Amino acid sequence: MKKTTKTRDLILSLLLAAAVCALLGWYQADTSAHSYAISIIERSAIYAVVAVAMNLLNGFTGLFSLGQAGFMAIGAYVTAVLTIPVEVRPSVYYMNGIEDWLANLSLPMIPAMVVGGLFAAAAAALIGIPVLRLKSDYLAIATLGFSEIIRALLAAPMMDRITNGSYGLNNIPGFSNIFQPILIAAVCIALMVLLINSSYGRAFKAIREDDVAAEAMGINLFRHKELSFVISSFFTGVAGGMLAVFMRSIDTKTFQVTLTYNILLIVVLGGIGSVTGSIIGSLLINGGQEWLRFLDEPLTVAGVNIPLFRPGFRMVIYSLLLMVVVLFWRRGIMGTSEFTWNGLFGLFKRKKKKKPQTGGEA
Repeated sequence: MKKTTKTRDLILSLLLAAAVCALLGWYQADTSAHSYAISIIERSAIYAVVAVAMNLLNGFTGLFSLGQAGFMAIGAYVTAVLTIPVEVRPSVYYMNGIEDWLANLSLPMIPAMVVGGLFAAAAAALIGIPVLRLKSDYLAIATLGFSEIIRALLAAPMMDRITNGSYGLNNIPGFSNIFQPILIAAVCIALMVLLINSSYGRAFKAIREDDVAAEAMGINLFRHKELSFVISSFFTGVAGGMLAVFMRSIDTKTFQVTLTYNILLIVVLGGIGSVTGSIIGSLLINGGQEWLRFLDEPLTVAGVNIPLFRPGFRMVIYSLLLMVVVLFWRRGIMGTSEFTWNGLFGLFKRKKKKKPQTGGEA
């Protein structure tokens, strides 16, 4: 029976993957007609990577960190600086110029993202030494403060010849096709899933459940917390690089605190401690904000103007829908569970209620 179920799940997974590839190929065949849908899918893939990385730290290790925007900024700026074509850099750094050692330094997109992730991981390793000794709200406040410090440093006058200061960076080469960000996101998420299912992942979960008991079992708390923090920051930095490539231009305002709150919303909505929940949450948050845009347009029915339909009404409905979801699914859509075909089929099964007997023997 188990073998039959595994075979069925494999076939269904392959069919789902083929359907997704076919849909993406259809969008790619006419990018001008489907540019809106492509942008939603690409942004969802980027946010899914950050959400899973945040879940690795918050959901699987139990560390409440709010520094994601800062690490995304590091990855984004490193990727942008290394991928902007050398011949157009003078037009980008037109105010203060660019450092001589950086003027001809260039890398392809994916290696640049990896370097950006490594820079974010290095910053996390340094920041983690003091802050990971804190717990709960204190850790959240400390990481949030460091995120703002990073953002301020990137815009500081002393960094003008590297990050272009408050002027930001533009002329960043974009993705060549829709498959590129999806593939990068899939690889990043797959690597995090492998880590979660490894012995290190089990140690992370033990720390989340009871750090005192985990330490008594021989788990080095600081070492594993630091490892989780650094790995999460690495993938967050890679996602920041993906965001820079997606947007084609960035500045420090892109990485304000609200960006971290949006990622946290995705994690909570999908389920703290669920990878597939983070992916579903990313699709719902990014797609929902765009699909409800018709609510911002004036609506006239039978010659009568509906006053509610005006700019800003979309976010009112969007917020109400989020409240409804949170009320009915307090642990998120997936909770701590992962997507399975058996679980999906279980949603459609209806338990047959036994009809009560209306008569008896005389």
